[in-house]
Amino acid sequence: MKIMDFLDKDAIIVDLKGTKKEEIIKELVALLANTHKINKKDNLVKTLMAREALGSTGIGQGIGIPHAKSDVVKELIAVLGISHKGVDFDSLDGEPTYIFFLLVAPEDAAGPHLKALARISRILKDKYLRDSLIAAKDKEAALKIISQED
Repeated sequence: MKIMDFLDKDAIIVDLKGTKKEEIIKELVALLANTHKINKKDNLVKTLMAREALGSTGIGQGIGIPHAKSDVVKELIAVLGISHKGVDFDSLDGEPTYIFFLLVAPEDAAGPHLKALARISRILKDKYLRDSLIAAKDKEAALKIISQED
């Protein structure tokens, strides 16, 4: 599975404005709604925040992968957001989070959902790639970095 299989080239934002977890999730959901024409944004935010209440999806090393299953999507989709300032996302290592992959899967898509989480985690282990994404000036630059690594 490749990230570009579920990440739309228009679903990238490199200047997230939020300073809190819920603000970041709302920004990412708004981008998802715009690029994939989904409804029920508020329901999806609630679902994602409920998932965060179970345990933070801030996995450390500046990475957050908020994810959930929801009936608002028909297929696995993702958006990529980058915060140049960093956000307190309750990460496992206590460090700020800069790179956010929001992942939403249909209710019955356990296999693809888990494969996508693993793929994102695997490519973001590379510090050079993380640093390059954080430094990306526009979505085209971020897309190029992901595409080359994918």
